[in-house]
Amino acid sequence: MSTNSILDREHMDIVIVGHVDHGKSTVIGRLMADTNSLPEGKLEQVKAMCAANSRPFEYAFLLDALKNEQAQGITIDTARCFFKTEKRHYIINDAPGHIEFLKNMVTGAARAEAALLVIDAGEGVQENSKRHGYMVSMLGVKQLCVLVNKMDLVDYSEEKFTAIKDEYTEFLEQLGVHPTAFIPVSAREGVNIAASPKAEMPWYDGMTVLEQVDDFRKLRGDADKTFRLPVQDIYKFTASGDDRRIVAGTVTTGKVRVGDAVRFLPSGKESVVKSVEGFSMAPQTEATAGYATGVTLTTQIYIKPGELMVRADEPQPKVSRRFRINMFWMGRPPMVMGKQYKLKVGAASVSAELAEVIQVLDASELSSVTNKKQVDRHDVAECIVETTRPIAFDLRNELETTGRVVIVDDFEIAGAGVILESLDDTGSVMAEHIQQREFAWERGLVTNEERAERYGNVGKLIILHGEYGCGKRRTAKQLERALFDMGHKTYYFGISNYFEELDHDVRTRDRARENHLEKLGDLARVITDAGSLLITTVTDADDYDLERLKMMTAPIEIFVVNLGENQFDNFPVDVALPYRPEMDGAIKTIVDTLKAKGILLK
Repeated sequence: MSTNSILDREHMDIVIVGHVDHGKSTVIGRLMADTNSLPEGKLEQVKAMCAANSRPFEYAFLLDALKNEQAQGITIDTARCFFKTEKRHYIINDAPGHIEFLKNMVTGAARAEAALLVIDAGEGVQENSKRHGYMVSMLGVKQLCVLVNKMDLVDYSEEKFTAIKDEYTEFLEQLGVHPTAFIPVSAREGVNIAASPKAEMPWYDGMTVLEQVDDFRKLRGDADKTFRLPVQDIYKFTASGDDRRIVAGTVTTGKVRVGDAVRFLPSGKESVVKSVEGFSMAPQTEATAGYATGVTLTTQIYIKPGELMVRADEPQPKVSRRFRINMFWMGRPPMVMGKQYKLKVGAASVSAELAEVIQVLDASELSSVTNKKQVDRHDVAECIVETTRPIAFDLRNELETTGRVVIVDDFEIAGAGVILESLDDTGSVMAEHIQQREFAWERGLVTNEERAERYGNVGKLIILHGEYGCGKRRTAKQLERALFDMGHKTYYFGISNYFEELDHDVRTRDRARENHLEKLGDLARVITDAGSLLITTVTDADDYDLERLKMMTAPIEIFVVNLGENQFDNFPVDVALPYRPEMDGAIKTIVDTLKAKGILLK
């Protein structure tokens, strides 16, 4: 085979797991020996060492010798060995250090495309066999081959093999794992590793381990996957007649070309790529995975950093604020319910909290625990996380790069994981909060109708929205003055001043914004129920912000006045005013609309 053809071979990462003494190391040693993948002279050296010490040679000793060489001056947590076939080069990861291995797998520092799980034919399915199966399922490794090893110790019994296969298949089905194959082997004797077991097991007509490994499907390269670009920023140009808006970010997977229809999520806004831009380079016609780039669009649409840019003609990501994840927790304080964290996926960063702990795998013991109410350090947890606003993401098994999350606690990365499933809002933390609030709501003897007749208005939250400098605060105060002079019960709520100052601090911006909306919603529910017109300002909101306020103030609807560019796609604006409007005309327009909608009764 030529040098070029060797270099052109595919590469694949495989992880091998199994109960202690079930023969993992022997399987690895035999794979390396039978594929001539050992360093020159290593097999003879280890055999000579065994002979000198009057010890029977074991293929597991090969792995021990290689580990000792790797450990010269460094500490290793996972043995990474290499073997090759005519089809591929393989990296096989043996994971004695469960904590570091699971951490690396869940956070994406390691990447297994397939797994070999070893079970001793004599001992059968052990508790750790089940724990390792659970570990593989949590990591989302789709391709799993189960090796029933030490078949020589049970006289190559078909009945014994079938019993183990049936028992373990039933267990894996409970996890939603469907193994690629069960293979009976004797790693020590080299039976069914590379050579077919014609004499020993005439009843078996399946693949050898090497044939099965070569039959594993290679994951596609990033450039061949579905296009994803997390939007990091939007750059606006104004000098010398340059009115471009460049959407900037790094392409994580796939490719996009000039003329492609694109969609931004979670907003759902759409346009077409007009140009592909780069710093100090000629215009391009295509941007592909791994490259930082910018694109201009044929239509000027309002989007925010953190959105996910996708091609409209390809499979779409999920959009949700509740999802099931597998997470490795590294923080010293445990992750607890009721506390706000920051969750990052792609370029999006949102407040989030732990909604439910489904089950936990202790990474040091590989013990599974249910009914926990928190996630402790070094736990691998399957849990439900809820964000304060929808985010766009992919499931880990569909597109890994945009299915990976990081959780920050007090400005430090405390957890990392992968998204397994998108969930609806049923049973959400916010819905439960509103339900509990309304259940406990106690009314007095004065009805809403009586208040409306006395005050000449119904209760309403009036929101003046727009970007910084649009004049919304001045308009809100003038509106309060005008309504009060007309005899209505009204109040301008200026607590937003405090939170908008915090918005300039990137470390507290997102959390301050969510606190603002949450407090505003709860306060508005009380004041509007008392029959007042509560007037406030909100900066740079989106459809979901207003939907959230609407939910929190229900059953009373909100009234929205927008100043300047309309940033909403679906939420209806009651009054649209220009940027920095003429004041008398603006107040008259708002008052007339309030009357037309039956909010002002006189």
